[in-house]
Amino acid sequence: NQNLDHEYSIPSTVKFTWLGTYFFLSLVLTLYNKLVLGMFHFPWLLTFLHTSFASLGTYAMLQMGYFKLSRLGRRENLSLVAFSALFTANIAVSNLSLAMVSVPFYQTMRMLTPIFAIVIFRVWYGRTYSTMTYLSLVPLIIGATMTTAGEMSFSDAGFLLTILGVILAALKTVVTNRFMTGSLALPPVEFLMRMSPLAALQALACATASGEVAGFRALVRSGEINLAPASASLAGNGFLALLLNISSFNTNKLAGALTMTVCGNLKQCLTVMLGIFLFNVSVDFLNGAGMAVTMMGAAIYSKAELDNKNKK
Repeated sequence: NQNLDHEYSIPSTVKFTWLGTYFFLSLVLTLYNKLVLGMFHFPWLLTFLHTSFASLGTYAMLQMGYFKLSRLGRRENLSLVAFSALFTANIAVSNLSLAMVSVPFYQTMRMLTPIFAIVIFRVWYGRTYSTMTYLSLVPLIIGATMTTAGEMSFSDAGFLLTILGVILAALKTVVTNRFMTGSLALPPVEFLMRMSPLAALQALACATASGEVAGFRALVRSGEINLAPASASLAGNGFLALLLNISSFNTNKLAGALTMTVCGNLKQCLTVMLGIFLFNVSVDFLNGAGMAVTMMGAAIYSKAELDNKNKK
């Protein structure tokens, strides 16, 4: 099926440029959150902020003529509503599971996302990859797990929720890819524009239901935060998230869903590396060796995917 391996028709330079942009923005946003938003403990409101900026930014791009809207039928619109619910469920399960398990356990389980992506592609779409691609995932997953190794603690419910979160994350990545490369073939920015308002409304509903809106109001009333600088830093965060979302959707379309999940593992290592240089985070031998193994896995994966492209 031609559009199942759409990524092999994309020139490597285009793919690597988008991957590089995605990595850069992803790491910048991670650092920004750590430095600026360390005190902002409202995950749903943050999601509302990000999806609102995505809605407004993409709508502005539409008005400026960057893209034209496709004609969608009732079925496609229902699919978009279902996808926005998947997007929200993915965040909800992540937030819930993080409260029930230790961070190293959560990160380690998230490293399994590429495996679930492969299973979804195989079962749902009958798509297979080369043996070398499959083998390269072994060092990628083991290395990333070593990098994030630490205190492993979890409850039974936390364990199940974390696994569910990993499956939802893989499913979200694969479905995002199919929306943009399958029969619908939506342009990435249009897909983001159609999905964001739905996700923003759902995030706001969750923020209200979970008491975040009331908590944020109380924080503002208490005078603990200075509104002007706080608003500026949140706006900066929202704008960064808009750029990251645009690059993430484009990268998914051009590089493929499996590559996106592999990038997630690689990003984890790069985040730890940045932590060493910027925040003097100390890592032991196991974590250091894990980074080396992950890099090796990423190199093998890149080589395998380039070979697959050349064969096509």
